[in-house]
Amino acid sequence: MSVNEGKSDAKEIKLPVVGRKAPDFTLPTGDGGTFKLSEQKGKKVVLYFYPQDQTPTCTQQACEFRDFHGKFAELGAIVVGVSPDPPKSHAKFAEKQALPFPLLSDESLKVCKKYGVWQLKKLYGREYMGVERSTFLIDEKGKLVRAWRKVRLKHHIADILEALQ
Repeated sequence: MSVNEGKSDAKEIKLPVVGRKAPDFTLPTGDGGTFKLSEQKGKKVVLYFYPQDQTPTCTQQACEFRDFHGKFAELGAIVVGVSPDPPKSHAKFAEKQALPFPLLSDESLKVCKKYGVWQLKKLYGREYMGVERSTFLIDEKGKLVRAWRKVRLKHHIADILEALQ
């Protein structure tokens, strides 16, 4: 993938705005089903984007969401993870980590681009396009109420839980 690939997309796509309706989408899940955001009306949705299954930081993040799954449920929220990995990878990852929430496959990157998380990244002086770790909180009516971009894991779950209360 070239460095310039996807750069012009940010100008063409309107990024989601807090206070407005969250962009709808339908994606395949790791368990063979599909998930449609607009069908989640009446539930709060914690939608998190992560780069890749089975990597150390992504595993830590998924396990933190798993460990607080009960608390999210108490607050009326469902958790949903999204990455460009294929459904089979999600199925293995979810099974290995005992994840009680769906992982969605965005292999086409349409949803990642729609939410503005497909970004130019730098690592050890190398530039490449990838998923910027981000979380979005969507209310029961489908409105985007919070957006966390360039997420660092420390205190992130606590920040989300606080926003849900």
